[in-house]
Amino acid sequence: MDIAYIPSPSTGVIHLGPIPLRGYAFCIIIGVFVAVWLGNRRWIARGGRPGTVADIAVWAVPFGLVGGRLYHVITDYQLYFGEGRDWVDAFKIWEGGLGIWGAIALGAVGAWIGCRLRGIPLPAWADALAPGIALAQACGRWGNWFNQELYGRATDLPWAVEISAGPNRDAGTYHPTFLYESLWCIGVALLVIWADRRFKLGHGRAFALYVAAYCVGRGWIEYMRVDEAHHVLGLRLNVWTSIVVFVLAVVYLVLSARLRPGRETAVEPVASGGEGGEGSAPADGAVSGDESSAPADGGPVKATALTKDVPSGES
Repeated sequence: MDIAYIPSPSTGVIHLGPIPLRGYAFCIIIGVFVAVWLGNRRWIARGGRPGTVADIAVWAVPFGLVGGRLYHVITDYQLYFGEGRDWVDAFKIWEGGLGIWGAIALGAVGAWIGCRLRGIPLPAWADALAPGIALAQACGRWGNWFNQELYGRATDLPWAVEISAGPNRDAGTYHPTFLYESLWCIGVALLVIWADRRFKLGHGRAFALYVAAYCVGRGWIEYMRVDEAHHVLGLRLNVWTSIVVFVLAVVYLVLSARLRPGRETAVEPVASGGEGGEGSAPADGAVSGDESSAPADGGPVKATALTKDVPSGES
């Protein structure tokens, strides 16, 4: 007899009159806001302007959603095409089904477009967003809880998730792999924040660390899942994807550290040197208000025109 378990929602949608509020979509929206909020704070700390992260996210998020759905539909095509299937279901994103690999890949294309329009380096923007993306995934995984999907093997552990009977699933208690991945993503976010502060990661290395750390967790969590999936050489397709992407991320970390050590000194032209912008440097020959220049021979200090800019009452 089960002593304790995590109950699943009886429904993944609540109707406010004619308006459906779907738990899956709600979790994704919360994740996007968290990523943009944290990314904006980190971007400003790096010397960027407020609002830049959100402006680029306008490009990255739609591309990411399309990429995530495409990856899911392509790798799980049997769910939407073939005998007894309705291909229209491939467009019902609210029923679940987003592949993080496709979301990151195509989302990066959208971010690249946004960065090009703003004249900023994509790696720096990705570094600022990295822990926020991990937290967004942590939030988004709870959408799987609302839809009662992507659970693991049957178990009687106290933290098992209760799954009700439904299409292609049997009632019972299972490993809550959505919860495992959510907690892992929170750990990845904390790891990236710590490593970035400790080692001053730059040129895309904070993002690469996020990718590598996520792949480690996704590999063992994927191994626990029991939902239908394609297998290659005895392993689920997403396990192989995790291995390949992990290796690529580690190679990038090593090569980037050797070829471009340190961190970018300027991440946004307008913020770092634009005329009248935040953080802009004084014009050539200008002297800050608390400095004066004296001739090398020890002669009297010459007054400069900058003295007129000193507020009255200050010296």
